[in-house]
Amino acid sequence: MIIAGEASGDLHGANLVREMRSLDNGLSFYGIGGKRMEQEGVELLATSADMAVVGLTEVVAKLGFILGVRRRLKESMRISPPDLLVLIDYPDFNMPLAQAARKNGIKVFYYISPQIWAWRKGRRHRLGRTVDRMAVILPFEEDVYRDVDLDVRFVGHPLLDVVKTHGTKEEASHRFGLRSGTTTVAILPGSRENEVVTLLPEMLGAATIVQGQIPDCQFIIPLADTLNRESLSGYTDRCPLDITIIDHDTYDALACADIAMVASGTATLETALLEVPMIVAYRVSPLSYLLGRLFVDIDHIGLVNIIAGKTVAPEFIQGAVKAADMAAEVLGMLTDTTRYREIKEELKRVKEKLGKPGAAKRAATMAMGLLQG
Repeated sequence: MIIAGEASGDLHGANLVREMRSLDNGLSFYGIGGKRMEQEGVELLATSADMAVVGLTEVVAKLGFILGVRRRLKESMRISPPDLLVLIDYPDFNMPLAQAARKNGIKVFYYISPQIWAWRKGRRHRLGRTVDRMAVILPFEEDVYRDVDLDVRFVGHPLLDVVKTHGTKEEASHRFGLRSGTTTVAILPGSRENEVVTLLPEMLGAATIVQGQIPDCQFIIPLADTLNRESLSGYTDRCPLDITIIDHDTYDALACADIAMVASGTATLETALLEVPMIVAYRVSPLSYLLGRLFVDIDHIGLVNIIAGKTVAPEFIQGAVKAADMAAEVLGMLTDTTRYREIKEELKRVKEKLGKPGAAKRAATMAMGLLQG
């Protein structure tokens, strides 16, 4: 059984399944994931698109459905226990499943640790009681578990194997119908509908201001797999800009950009690995944010800044998500060549901290050790 409740988890889950099958092609998988895991032959009981939400209060609307799915999975583990439970991040859903698996004598492999370094650090002891082995993907996470009786290993970041481009920037620009030699701004409003609603209008407003200062600037939206063009059209159709929406080619599209406006999350690392300077935006409901601030103990919200240990990508959070302010930061980076060059150097250093390619292969070896042990 493998559980990936978010779009990024679907990507990493698919790669893990592929690597595990390369070690034993007799394995079968079922659980929760998305299109990529389904393409790898995982039998889906629910999709990650159905399960994914951002914010503590936003989950309420889907709570009944989510709890129903978890009850089905627990019942499945009791009636027909799998040989291994593989959990990918998504802690509030997955940690009770780990506990249920332990009660049923099922071994548990956790791939991609919950972000206990950011909030609710005491969860590491609960994980130590319910998880057999854990693969972590951020360089500082091994130390977080030093006082816990749990086999934890840093395997490197799986995006190092995933974020790749095909051909040159010029070739990609030609393929997408973009003008060469022109400032290109990428807009990444997130992978969930509620992120689009809260972030895209301000991002488009910022883009309009940027074009006012750089008239020949062009804009692209690399579309997340969990979204469709219709989910954006209500915003882009009202926007005076000519925006190119690019499907199923995020990395080549991003590589065409000189700068990006990015929703906080995995996309900030993807953008960093392509060495594209960016600003980061994050907005949830006021209550979600208030509750989060009571528990979260980190200086930054963007993963790229957390790994760097400083502000490489300026962050715009909650009420600070304003078109004029974001546009000013974008223009500032584009026009200050020294600063722009320094940011690109910092992004290279972030990439170096993430380890070496092969994370999914190393994680697969850890998981197979549990199956065969």
